[in-house]
Amino acid sequence: MSDPSDPAVLDSGELETWASLATLLEWLPAALDAQLLSDSQVTHFEYGILYALASAPERTLRMSVLAGYANSSLSRLSRAAARLEKRGWMHRTPDPADGRFTLAIITDAGLAKVDQASPGHVSTVRRLVIDPLTTSQMKQLKEISRRILGAVREEEGWRPGTAASR
Repeated sequence: MSDPSDPAVLDSGELETWASLATLLEWLPAALDAQLLSDSQVTHFEYGILYALASAPERTLRMSVLAGYANSSLSRLSRAAARLEKRGWMHRTPDPADGRFTLAIITDAGLAKVDQASPGHVSTVRRLVIDPLTTSQMKQLKEISRRILGAVREEEGWRPGTAASR
């Protein structure tokens, strides 16, 4: 192994921190998917799409905006949207304000799916993320997450109350 003073090598404290975060990044999404699939037959990604649409003004977002919120390519989002459309939970239509864009609109059945899936999802998020932390640790986690997100990408991801219809 290389010399720990080498800038290309993490020291033991850095490696422990990174290993903890990397493991969390692998295990948490799998746990969220497992619960949502078991209880509601949707993946965490699909739930996020429906939740963002349900929270948006007029229950509508441009697909490009939704892709940004979901940190997704338009092709991945389109495949998920097709699955959700097949189930009757959303539909897509050209944007009447600018036909170059496509709007995603949640249906009443999609709203019902969000309402049905949310209690179990919230319970899981509380059990896995919120409950193990003190109030101070939650504030720290929020700040740490925002700092890392800012280092990864300049633009902000989805945050409650940020959804815009266009």
